[in-house]
Amino acid sequence: MGTQSTTGRANQKLRTRTAIVQAAAELSRTGQEVTMPEVARKALVSEATAYRYFPDLLSLLREAIAGQLPTAAEALRPVAGSADPVERVAAATEFLLRHVLARQGVVRAMIAATVVRPAEAAARPGLRFGLIDHALAPAAESGAVGHAALDQLKRDLAVVVSADALFSLIDLNGLAPEDAISSLLHTATTLTRAALRDDRRAESSDGPGTTAHLEMAD
Repeated sequence: MGTQSTTGRANQKLRTRTAIVQAAAELSRTGQEVTMPEVARKALVSEATAYRYFPDLLSLLREAIAGQLPTAAEALRPVAGSADPVERVAAATEFLLRHVLARQGVVRAMIAATVVRPAEAAARPGLRFGLIDHALAPAAESGAVGHAALDQLKRDLAVVVSADALFSLIDLNGLAPEDAISSLLHTATTLTRAALRDDRRAESSDGPGTTAHLEMAD
């Protein structure tokens, strides 16, 4: 009898936990604000019960959205056949920003949680760095951009291809979402073109003619 009772309680706890995670996952897909009280209401449990299973909203959201994010290759499938860094960066930028906009409630909640707890930031699920790496992979493999220039470009793009940049333009600059996306798309592609152009100029200045000149001077 005791074993059956213990098993029954364990099953009930599992059902409650699953209901909370599912409620958070469903809310995350709506784009609406995601809070622990709202998750609890949707899961038909009290807020105190939700906190018994998850110590904070961040830990709940990490579990709720696990498996929801596409891989970088899936996200950039439309440009899989292209080796053009500008085209690939444009596709990565637009995909990320539209993904963020569609799920802005959960994204805002996770940003807020990690701003006050920076040690948790690394555990925040994200697409940004993987998308940028994948977008620039053909350029890295072909040597179209030098190693140092490529690393700098990735850092530059990480500032622009981000939820933080999108929300800054919408919330602080007052841009409409579509205008904000267009602005960041313009910046990302401009950075990419500039990196390609500057790297080619650097290569030109270090070309055979320059080397020969230096050898003669020696």
